[in-house]
Amino acid sequence: MAYETLNAVAVTDAGLYAQYRSAMIPLLEAAGGTFRFDCEVSRVLRGDVPDGINRVFVIRFPDRGAKEAFFADEEYRAIRARLFDRAVKAFQVIADYEIGEESL
Repeated sequence: MAYETLNAVAVTDAGLYAQYRSAMIPLLEAAGGTFRFDCEVSRVLRGDVPDGINRVFVIRFPDRGAKEAFFADEEYRAIRARLFDRAVKAFQVIADYEIGEESL
């Protein structure tokens, strides 16, 4: 079964965030992952992130192990520390879930 994670972020530096995405996408794709949805949010009516959010996205992986391996990868972690951590003031995983083949 495929595995997805639904995430919300508050991006404060769009330029650095674009650099982060550009640097991490080849690693994501090599791990079998992809962005299924990627949305800029203009208004949040309710949420658990005190600083608010302005971006919501879903990342799909072939399975949970692929997701865990991707986020544990040293090259990814270095990119995240260098760019993501400086470009984002808040990050929240909304949900992690398996998705059946009939939903793909």
